[in-house]
Amino acid sequence: MVGQQDLGRPADGVRVVTRFFPVSTALRPYCSIIYLTEVATPPGTRVEDYLHPEWANLRFIDGERPMIDPDGTLAPHFIVTGPTSKAAYFAAGNMRAWGIGILPAGWAKFFALPAEDLADRSIDGATHPVFADLAPLLDRLRQANDVEAAARLIDDAFVKMLAQAARDDPAISAAHAALMDDDLTSVAAFAERLGLSERSVERLSRRAFGFSPKLLIRRQRFLRSLARFMLDPAMSWIDTLDYHYYDQAQFTRDFQRFMGMSPRAYAARPKPILGSAALARAAAAGEAVQGLHKPAG
Repeated sequence: MVGQQDLGRPADGVRVVTRFFPVSTALRPYCSIIYLTEVATPPGTRVEDYLHPEWANLRFIDGERPMIDPDGTLAPHFIVTGPTSKAAYFAAGNMRAWGIGILPAGWAKFFALPAEDLADRSIDGATHPVFADLAPLLDRLRQANDVEAAARLIDDAFVKMLAQAARDDPAISAAHAALMDDDLTSVAAFAERLGLSERSVERLSRRAFGFSPKLLIRRQRFLRSLARFMLDPAMSWIDTLDYHYYDQAQFTRDFQRFMGMSPRAYAARPKPILGSAALARAAAAGEAVQGLHKPAG
């Protein structure tokens, strides 16, 4: 375990602990990090928060299933979420949730399903044929003796999958590296960097990353700004802006697109889970948000 952040809420009896565990060397090109979030609340209460736009994630939930929609929809115990371009609401009660972030190269490596098919969607992994083989992890994680052993269970499951996984597609890794470059600002430059036509980049982006290249570039610019705020909420939004934003109005439009609310409204909201997780994730993996994670390998 390399990162932990504990957010105590004694006034209202809420306690949130987020811990991060590195994946093994063999998985670093494909997975970002393994994590555990534990939430303790008074009976009948929940804490609300919003997941940021990110790459795909698999989560295994023990205890109270969180609500994933204000209308009261509950998450399945094994929830698979594809890459996202929108903030995702959730409200958690007493639960323990294990998760692993899946990078674009990992999605193509492990799962025979275009990323676009699950973009901005969540499904029950236990009932989907592509993910059903991982469903037994839920019970094995419940029975693990300690958190280090539980994290190894997740890591070992994916390492085992490598033996029969698809071959690496170097174009995906190259595209991911390009998206991590702060200076990438256009689809034309993206295509030139990859040595592909813009039409080919469009197909690759939707298949491996879930979205059009134009939206991906826009999302990365937004996440760079959001990450600065998550690490230092005392900063004014104008000070967090990525240098490619023309002005604050352009950033505000992006914020509304990706988070579903204004920057001011988000700043005013409590962030009982993601606020602490951003700090712990930055300490453990070098980035406050998963969408900025740079894969190794």
